[in-house]
Amino acid sequence: MAPRTPTLTVDFAGDDPQAVALVLHGGQQRSGRPVRPWNLAALRMVPFARRIAEVGDGRIAVARLRYAVRGWNAPALAPVADTEWALDEVRARLGDLPVALVGHSMGGRSAIYAAGHDRVTTVVGLAPWLEQGDPSGQLHGRQVLLVHGTADRMTSHRATANFANRIKAEGVDVTLVHRLGERHAMLRNASAWHDLAADFTCSSLLGAAPSAVVDNREDAAS
Repeated sequence: MAPRTPTLTVDFAGDDPQAVALVLHGGQQRSGRPVRPWNLAALRMVPFARRIAEVGDGRIAVARLRYAVRGWNAPALAPVADTEWALDEVRARLGDLPVALVGHSMGGRSAIYAAGHDRVTTVVGLAPWLEQGDPSGQLHGRQVLLVHGTADRMTSHRATANFANRIKAEGVDVTLVHRLGERHAMLRNASAWHDLAADFTCSSLLGAAPSAVVDNREDAAS
């Protein structure tokens, strides 16, 4: 059997992009099953990619990574290796541009782990799967947004808050947003999730002033 390989799709590139957003989907704790194009976790990220492209208005190229397999698969950390491969591939295809990693669930954890890549400037974790002891040194010098629903039963919003507090104490520029009553799939008020991720990503990558979408919300703590 041929080895399974990740797939990188550049959805929106524009003519002369100034930066890149790399979108990462969720997965499972352990699985060697391949990620097919119709995988729901992967498809869930398509509206995020589309919204980032809209807000970026041609200035941000948007790419989506489809992992080789579905599982985190510690100690191999399969999606982290795939993300690092994708970052090098983005550089080869699009040039030496600053990159934002935008990930949901396991993709959020992968984004955090891969943030030490020298082109990464921004990390967005949406309902990220985080555990005590996850590394943080690679986030220094990055802008970080963590968003979690308080009714999430798949991953812990408390673990996300604890992680945000820890990295803030270490000097990381982090914004934490609690989505009250919302669950892991990000389906309730989906457009608000899309807007938060796109606004923060584009503001960070393009060096824009902080946006009202991120700064003036009732459910935020930073």
